Amino acid sequence: MVVLATKCYVEGDARDRALDGMNSLVANDVGELDVDWQVGVRDDDFVQVDVTGEDAPVARNVLAETWGEVVAHDGGLDAGEEYVGTLESWDDVGFTLDAGVDVFVPADELGLGVGSPEQVVERFGLVQHLPVRFVYGGDAGDPDAAPSRLADGERDRLYDWQRGDGRVNVNSATRGETRATVNRAGHAQDIVTVERLGLLEQSIVCAEGTDPPGLLAAIGSYLPAEMRCVV
Repeated sequence: MVVLATKCYVEGDARDRALDGMNSLVANDVGELDVDWQVGVRDDDFVQVDVTGEDAPVARNVLAETWGEVVAHDGGLDAGEEYVGTLESWDDVGFTLDAGVDVFVPADELGLGVGSPEQVVERFGLVQHLPVRFVYGGDAGDPDAAPSRLADGERDRLYDWQRGDGRVNVNSATRGETRATVNRAGHAQDIVTVERLGLLEQSIVCAEGTDPPGLLAAIGSYLPAEMRCVV
């Protein structure tokens, strides 16, 4: 079994569609290997994939590399190691990530420029449940532990978003649903692609000359989801 660093937090028909889509994505990733798999969701909403067959170790490694993996925490996270969690909340003092356990990243360890965590969220277009890489500092109860921080590669990714032509980031929608919404709103020509960030977190990459806030306003009535712009 591998627990992927992406969540399925919608219910009803939306969950069924998301899991059908996840099954297709797993097939794309490992379908040529000699394995069988079953996609499920843990009580904490993380997606898990049970993999069996001759190539199961290889398949689990492929899925972990593609999606990130929520590791077992029987012995706790290891200080100084890089992990993937999902962005669950933010406030004046920092970010709280879910990596199977809550991990707090203080504001001065975000490394994303000046401003409060709320301002960072708005500036970089961050949405809840976005998979985020971080370096674990240590047990918060240990006075000698270093604070956790965003990984250097994560900071680079977010800064790269700002160097492009703009994005609209979305949660609570699959990639197919997001692309269909852009088409339905008549803005297919205004985007380059829809980049998958997680199962239900997407990034609409704007074409040159497209105004991201304008695109958000145009598609917002078609897509009941949290959306933020990267300008």
